[in-house]
Amino acid sequence: MTAVSPIFLLCVVLSLSSTVDSDCYASRYLRQGDREFEQKNKKFFEFNEQSNTWVEVELPYDLFSCINGACKVAYSIQEPITKIREGEEGVVVVSVEKDTLGKKGSSSYGILPVRKRISLRKMSEVSVWVTGESGSIYERFWNGLRWVIAPHELPLFAGYAVSVFMINHTILALSEAGQLYQMQLTEDSQPVWAEFVPEFDRGASRETVQLDSGVVSNDNDRRMYFCTKNGQLLELLGADHPRWANHGRPPGANVTAITDAASVRPGLLFTVSGAGDLYEYDPTTKPPWKKHIHQQGSVGEYSLASFKACIIHSLIGAHSVSLFLLTKNGELIERRMHQRKWKWVVHGNPKGHRLTSITCISRDETNENPNSLFVTTAAGFVFEYHIQNYPDRDLEERKWQNHNHPPYAKVATGKSGLQLQLGRMIFPLDDGRLAELHLSSLGGEKLGPNPPVSTRRKPSIKYVWSLLDAPETEGWNAEYCTEQSGPTNCILGTKDETGDIPVSRWRKDSKTQHYYLSPEADSNPNPGDQNDNVIPDKWDIKKLFRLRLMQEEKSFFLITENNVIFEYLNTENTWFWLRHEHSTGIEGAVGNYNGSLFVVDEDGSLLIRERSSSDLTWINCTALRRGKQVIAGPPWDGALGQAPRAKPEDSIFFVSKNGRLLQFTVALRKFKWKDCRNPPGVKIASIVDQEGFRGNIVFVVGQNGRLFQYNKVTELWHQHCQSQHLVLSRLPGTAMRSSMSSSKGSLFMLSEDGGLVEYKWSSMEGWNWIEHGPPDTTVVLVGAPGPCFGGNELFLIGSDGNVYLRYLDRGEWKWRDCGFPYTAYDETDEEDVIDRNCDSKVSNTRPIPFSDDSVIFELRDGRLGEMRRVEVGNWMWSRVIGTPSSLCVTNFWASWAM
Repeated sequence: MTAVSPIFLLCVVLSLSSTVDSDCYASRYLRQGDREFEQKNKKFFEFNEQSNTWVEVELPYDLFSCINGACKVAYSIQEPITKIREGEEGVVVVSVEKDTLGKKGSSSYGILPVRKRISLRKMSEVSVWVTGESGSIYERFWNGLRWVIAPHELPLFAGYAVSVFMINHTILALSEAGQLYQMQLTEDSQPVWAEFVPEFDRGASRETVQLDSGVVSNDNDRRMYFCTKNGQLLELLGADHPRWANHGRPPGANVTAITDAASVRPGLLFTVSGAGDLYEYDPTTKPPWKKHIHQQGSVGEYSLASFKACIIHSLIGAHSVSLFLLTKNGELIERRMHQRKWKWVVHGNPKGHRLTSITCISRDETNENPNSLFVTTAAGFVFEYHIQNYPDRDLEERKWQNHNHPPYAKVATGKSGLQLQLGRMIFPLDDGRLAELHLSSLGGEKLGPNPPVSTRRKPSIKYVWSLLDAPETEGWNAEYCTEQSGPTNCILGTKDETGDIPVSRWRKDSKTQHYYLSPEADSNPNPGDQNDNVIPDKWDIKKLFRLRLMQEEKSFFLITENNVIFEYLNTENTWFWLRHEHSTGIEGAVGNYNGSLFVVDEDGSLLIRERSSSDLTWINCTALRRGKQVIAGPPWDGALGQAPRAKPEDSIFFVSKNGRLLQFTVALRKFKWKDCRNPPGVKIASIVDQEGFRGNIVFVVGQNGRLFQYNKVTELWHQHCQSQHLVLSRLPGTAMRSSMSSSKGSLFMLSEDGGLVEYKWSSMEGWNWIEHGPPDTTVVLVGAPGPCFGGNELFLIGSDGNVYLRYLDRGEWKWRDCGFPYTAYDETDEEDVIDRNCDSKVSNTRPIPFSDDSVIFELRDGRLGEMRRVEVGNWMWSRVIGTPSSLCVTNFWASWAM
């Protein structure tokens, strides 16, 4: 069978439906992965070229999609089996379409990874607590005027948080290591986390118990139950005077999840074992553990997933109880008790989707269909399941209602949402943000808790999505609340009396966040121009990474044209050059972390130059496990004047020779390589900024001149919406952020035609592109922009060899020509040897900041020039520094020593 046959077969027998949002003009960049293939026929044929006839294929049959030689299963044609029956053991199967969704590649949708640290917890009508994938805890709180975000992170030694609970007004947090922490108030009413250790015998020594997950009971006693990492069931009675009880585990099994706590009857628990069996625990009976048996021969088929169940009372009778659970192969299954008899009811799943979580909602008697569940699929879709009291073939097509997902963002798989109120639900997204699914005009970012209203659906009312921003710990843009009085106060918001923008316009609607697109393999605007996708040559690398600051006002490094590395040091008020020898030539200095310099040699190997005791040593990082060759790194190493805070996830990002983003972990000297790949179909040209503008985000420019970002927490790529006429240069950029307490700031880059481009973010306006252009019609900007100072001054180099300053003056951007350093040799006779070797104009080598009021440039003759600030917007040349590589020896011998 040739490669043409499956494509032809696909076109003949499948119908394709897709929805494209027209909010962004860059339609060619819209995500194409949401196309849904609908199977309508039962028989399928392929063309056999040898016999020149059509031959019926046996089902299941995989259809492949091939792009640039990379093939994957686009859809798997299955044989549908639809039937309604009741087995001898009380098993009811309600129109289940078997398509073996548990097998990899059998679905037409991609499978998202499970975000293990994400959780949502509703503490009250005005408070929702979130644990993000970063392991941080934050709270969304309605302060009476707007939703604000307050941080509640665990202490650094506690590690990452995975869930939070509230029992009797006491807030508890569970760490990834299995330890419990309690929020307490200090004498000055500041919240702090204190370790909360389970103790079963106060007379004995503490026994370390690692908890895995927990639930709060739904009865009046408000007890907490936990399952441990070794599969036992624990109970916490009260938090002020805690008492712990160990209920053990089912005979021959373990506890991997508590699916329900006291919803059916006070004191009655339901658990799921690692084998997928359902158990109930009732301490008032003997034996306390009872196993719910599946129909004979269906154990594997109905093996349960370790997930919380939804409980619905009186579904088919006044005293009936239904537990809705999920199977491991992604089907919805019900354990129903009616007239004191238990039976299994299999509800199946939407065609082509595997279910991974259930979101329970309150029963709405005013709705035409009061019994509904919301389920999340492995592909990040949300479906509403309309529960039928009795099987009805006429309603089969309408029981699964697809609410899809927000534009360019998928819902986190395997994680439940929560109901904020009737008609409003919040779901965690796979990219770290949140989204609210609500009835139109009933919810969204701007609306707080609404008074109870009837949610009876009208034809004109439907569910819509609203995106909710997340804080910087997740790589997003939301700002934390403040203690100052005003709209963003953490407790009580008050209207701003300064006449600023009203609250209703404080933030754009969810379309603001459509600036983040999901790049796909066909996102290259010029797919035919593959010859343009060439990684910068060594000359560009030298110009971009020839200078690197080591210690503010004390030391910096210089890479010469002949690949020799020198360090300019200040010892006891004496400046001198120190040469660092290496067996191979050094191409560039690409990073600095904790006093260690990261350089690239002429072979592309990443090396570390560091001090060990009294000696200087080299470490070859490329020679480590999974080591890679690199060509570029981040443009800057953190903000000047700010002491770096070491974090366990500290890393430096580099660009590989084949245009991929590489992450090299440096924290605690636990060196580790990670391939972060590249946006589909686009090679990376350079890193614009690494976590300077936004924590956990690396901004890069692709070889196609487009701006992308990589989220270190979620490991996802996003493309920024950008005019097709704006093509960025392949050079690094610089970030400008005046205050770390505000997310407001800008990224500065150069356009392909040598103009200055600003990409600006503010909470009121979102992202905006601003083209500043060149300083003069006769000059274009060369090299990489930067550095910047104070959030209002940016240095650039012109093609005329002059330095230009772009600065803010009373809210207005202005240009200033700073020229180049003047020396006496510039006016000497042309026959003078020194004069012919000296050129004081500035080269296009990327400059470096030397202090918070000083910047170092390389001159065209190889010397260095230093500028210092006189006042804001006014800088003067202060000195020229001779270098070992310059033939112009001005002031060199007085400053150079080996």
